[in-house]
Amino acid sequence: MHLEHLNLNVNSIENTLAFYRAAFPHWIIRDSGEDEGENSKWVHFGDDWQFLTFNQNSGVELRIKKDGHHGFGHMGYVVRALDALVMRLKGAGFEGHHYGAQNPYRKNMYFYDPSGLEVEFVEYLSDIPVERNSRD
Repeated sequence: MHLEHLNLNVNSIENTLAFYRAAFPHWIIRDSGEDEGENSKWVHFGDDWQFLTFNQNSGVELRIKKDGHHGFGHMGYVVRALDALVMRLKGAGFEGHHYGAQNPYRKNMYFYDPSGLEVEFVEYLSDIPVERNSRD
């Protein structure tokens, strides 16, 4: 079993795509459309195996909540080269808000996407599960 997709409500599909295109340059828009009756549009952005759905309702402005007091904490992605990803996002105009705790077996950085959703990117420095999952 694996997670295939997340369905996310965003304020701007274009601004959101700028962030995720910088993070995942190999992903593409798989499909998109509009729901005219609801005055909304959507985009599926990903690869052949997983994707993110971005939904934008033109009549609703989402409140950005950059805190731990709502139902969504963050989503995490494993990456092969964290430093390269951080540089790509920085080059696209996105700054991380903090690195995770120092750990000899992983390094991670947290960002907010343009709609205020927190995204963690983690690079594991060990293939041994007990090390990767350690709190040290």
